[in-house]
Amino acid sequence: MAGFHTKTFLKHDDYMSPKYAWENIQHLIPKDKVIWEAFYGDGKSGTYLQELGFNVIHEPVDFFENNLGQVVCSNPPYSKSKEVLTRLRQLEKPFILILPSSKINTQYVRQLFKNQGLQIIIPRKRIHFEKQVDGKTPDNWKNACNFDCFYYCYKMDLPKDIIWLE
Repeated sequence: MAGFHTKTFLKHDDYMSPKYAWENIQHLIPKDKVIWEAFYGDGKSGTYLQELGFNVIHEPVDFFENNLGQVVCSNPPYSKSKEVLTRLRQLEKPFILILPSSKINTQYVRQLFKNQGLQIIIPRKRIHFEKQVDGKTPDNWKNACNFDCFYYCYKMDLPKDIIWLE
C-alpha cells in the first residue's frame, strides 16, 4: 500500500464538485454578478452553476494568465491553494472556493487574510467529490471523501463571518 512516506504515492488534484455543493450555497452566491468557474476540471461544475441560474464563464483557460468574471466560484486544485489564494488576493477578486478545512491553519492563509475579511461557510455534511485520474473516474472509486471542506469566501459580504449550513 502506498503512503505519504513512500515514493509510490501518487498525488491527484482532480476532485470534481457534485452539483449539491453549489445547490447548498446558491442563496449566498450573487445572482447579479458574472461568475467565473476558474478551474475547468470535467466541465460539469460550470454547467451546474448555469443550471442554478447564474451567469457563468467556464472555459478551459489558464487561471494564472486570465482574470475573468466578477466573482470566482470554484473548487481549485488543492496542491495549488497557496498560489490560487495569493493571486486572488493580489487581484482583490471576490471568491467562494471549496478547499479542505485544514487550509485555515496554514501560515499562508493567515498571512493573506488575517483581519482581511475572510469568511467561512461550513457545510452540514462532508462534500463527496468524484475523483478523476487522467480524466477518468477510477474503477474502484467509492464516492466517499475522507476529508472535510469549507467554502472560503472573500469580499462576498455575507451576513456573518461563519455560516453553518442547515
